[in-house]
Amino acid sequence: MAETAPRPTNFIRQIIDKDLASGLHTKVATRFPPEPNGYLHMGHAKSICLNFGIAEDYQGTCNLRFDDTNPEKENIDFVNSIKHDVHWLGFEWNGDVRYSSDYFDRLYAYACELIEKGLAYVDFSSPEQVRELRGTLTEPGQNSPYRDTAPEENLAHFEKMKAGEYKEGTCSLRAKIDMASPFMCMRDPVIYRVKFAHHHQTGDKWCIYPMYDFTHCISDAIEGITHSLCTLEFQDNRRLYDWVIENISIDCTPRQYEFSRLNLEYTVLSKRKLILLVDEKHVNGWDDPRMPTIAGIRRRGYTPASIREFCKRIGVTKMDNMVEMSMLEACIRDELNQNAPRRMAVLDPIKVVIENYPDDKIEWLDAPNHPNDENMGARKIPMTREVYIEAEDFRESANKKFKRMTLDKGVRLRNSYCIYADRVEKDAEGNVTTVYCHYDPDTLGKDPVENKVKGVIHWVSASEGKPARFNLYDRLFTHPNPAAQEDFAATINPESLIMVNGFVEPELSKGEALERFQFERTGYFCIDTESSQEKLVFNRTVELRDTWAKIGD
Repeated sequence: MAETAPRPTNFIRQIIDKDLASGLHTKVATRFPPEPNGYLHMGHAKSICLNFGIAEDYQGTCNLRFDDTNPEKENIDFVNSIKHDVHWLGFEWNGDVRYSSDYFDRLYAYACELIEKGLAYVDFSSPEQVRELRGTLTEPGQNSPYRDTAPEENLAHFEKMKAGEYKEGTCSLRAKIDMASPFMCMRDPVIYRVKFAHHHQTGDKWCIYPMYDFTHCISDAIEGITHSLCTLEFQDNRRLYDWVIENISIDCTPRQYEFSRLNLEYTVLSKRKLILLVDEKHVNGWDDPRMPTIAGIRRRGYTPASIREFCKRIGVTKMDNMVEMSMLEACIRDELNQNAPRRMAVLDPIKVVIENYPDDKIEWLDAPNHPNDENMGARKIPMTREVYIEAEDFRESANKKFKRMTLDKGVRLRNSYCIYADRVEKDAEGNVTTVYCHYDPDTLGKDPVENKVKGVIHWVSASEGKPARFNLYDRLFTHPNPAAQEDFAATINPESLIMVNGFVEPELSKGEALERFQFERTGYFCIDTESSQEKLVFNRTVELRDTWAKIGD
């Protein structure tokens, strides 16, 4: 019997194990509740892997429920992108997609129940007055003058709110809890507000919308969620979560548990800041490969498996910490080093003319797709009289440590012949533009008898290769913690995207979007979603080695 990998453990799984062992629950039900007001980012990926991973491991269920209580900032495009991201990561939600708006009628009824019990009231204080009476962290709040309005009168006002008889900002429904509570979230929080906005699911049916803290706990209870998992910033709000559930007539009593959110170096994971990056055009949209959105890292060439592995490695704790970007990059390197087929691309080309190679000859040579995996097969690459090599692979003269081509030192073209430089041609600035060489026709697949070479360089046929643009992506910010800076946008890395033009093997023009490769000696790349046979575009996923680690040493 094959051994199975040990199940990961953390404090949440330990709670679940205890609940199942005690009989408190007989099954596990989780949920992932994104707000459709932007694209998902890596912090959401951590939550997705946690909630769906727990459901899978315990043979339970995980619902996808959209927290759609703020229609002014939400739209169906965000809904569709989130569904796509969850599927792309490899997870399947339980049953149909759910929306908090599915429960608007029931939420309204529960709000009326709180009013009838004297536990909620319609407050006609202005938003400024509500804030002023709320108090501070060191001073208690003060009761609203509308706090003791009779339930019957509050029900009538709430019905008028629902009927659209009150303007936005003139009133709100507040829970009646404790204005002296040391927890700000318990000082009579607003649970409904007037908002005349078209909703992407309910249209214009409603002009009052419930607040998240009121909606979320009830939605969990309606769906029978056993373990409601959220990040630490909602820790205090757990008191309001429990208060609502305890004071309405509902059978299910879910519990909320908090874990630390993901903080990732050299990026921001605040949706507000991500929206600013998009709106102010610091990046080219939500799926810009520099963005920490799932759409962005997908377009950059990351795989679902690499993201799941990253979430597994960082674990789940209650301790806030900053995760190094190198940990994320190591996950994709490990996978692509093993699985990505090898190809050749020249990003900074100079021409090499092999003068003793027949002018009209095209020789199709065999090249392995992976040096360590014969099962990946081989491909044909065209050898011609003129080829391109990287400019950095040639120097007119160099010391012994330079293993590439000089005027007195030959090299092997990978999977091809050994060539030897004879002379160069330069431009007006003195830069080498063409290297004239000769080749040894007896060195295909074997070492030369004389004129031994030590270096091997990559190349692309000048006549058969295809022109391409390469997007060289780097860290989006120069500071490891941009969110902590007074002006985080001021730390945007001006070299986070460098575009260069070069050449690739001809068969790459037939590749599909997001197909991934290792360009030998250059890095891991994927075909961009906007690439075409007429205009090839490749995105660098990650360099072959962690160059930032060297900078930090």
